Amino acid sequence: MSGLAVACRRVVHIYRASEAGAAGAGDIVALAGVDLSISPGEMLALVGPSGSGKSTLISLLAGLMRPSAGRVNIGTYDMGKLSDSEISRLRGTEIGVVLQGAARNLLPYADLHRNIWLAQRRAARTSGIQLDDPDRILDLVGLGGRGRAKVGELAPGARQRAALAVGIAAGPGLLLVDEPTSQLDTHGRDEVLGALETVNTERGTTIVVVTHDAEVGARLGRAVTIRDGRVGAEGRDGQDFAVVAGDGTVQLPPEVLGMYPPGTLFTVDHEDGTVSLVAGGAHAALAPPHASGVVPD
Repeated sequence: MSGLAVACRRVVHIYRASEAGAAGAGDIVALAGVDLSISPGEMLALVGPSGSGKSTLISLLAGLMRPSAGRVNIGTYDMGKLSDSEISRLRGTEIGVVLQGAARNLLPYADLHRNIWLAQRRAARTSGIQLDDPDRILDLVGLGGRGRAKVGELAPGARQRAALAVGIAAGPGLLLVDEPTSQLDTHGRDEVLGALETVNTERGTTIVVVTHDAEVGARLGRAVTIRDGRVGAEGRDGQDFAVVAGDGTVQLPPEVLGMYPPGTLFTVDHEDGTVSLVAGGAHAALAPPHASGVVPD
């Protein structure tokens, strides 16, 4: 299966106080008008601190929740118009999900072959889907020859790669991975990122990774920052860019925002294709996307 495109348009998600059982507490706006486009076969990191909305967004992409407003499209599917059974079928065939914490994705009493086989059951009953042999899947994530190993026998980095193997077992066009490196050392992190890169290169799978680690975002090539439920600045190949959001606001890189308190006034000048912001004697120039070789979505 080739990679699936992802498109979010003005996506809003609100956690109702009544649903959370928080008596006396107000509703929580987790996402506030998210616009995001991901091309088929692209690798993207959603980067942001805890509570920024990134895990909520990936849950919407997986169909684990429905948006309060806006549209989420995965390939040709409008997720808001699908029934629960249709979404369940997608997660068993075309959308792979790896939850945070490797153990949540694996059966500890079963070996890796059986874990992969169980993840393939839905796809195996679906006409037209050809599945890889479990050993081939393990090869992709760097665990060749470990099919008979039990989960508890694996080192942390290998255990996370086993979780990735389960996530790609059905050959999905979209793989969603939540914080795959948060509990790993540098060596384990590099193993996991290498496995993701191999899956993307050999299968063309679209991969979206939630992370709080900016280095992971730089490694994946494209990183989108989420702050306070909004898509913020974007990084590509290690370079940060300001982003004009769907509502017309300009999203600046986090390090720039950290220099100025809310309510700061800027003088805006534009000449010869360059926009300049001036505040309190500080100066920052923003070149338009086409000048830097980056084409806006």
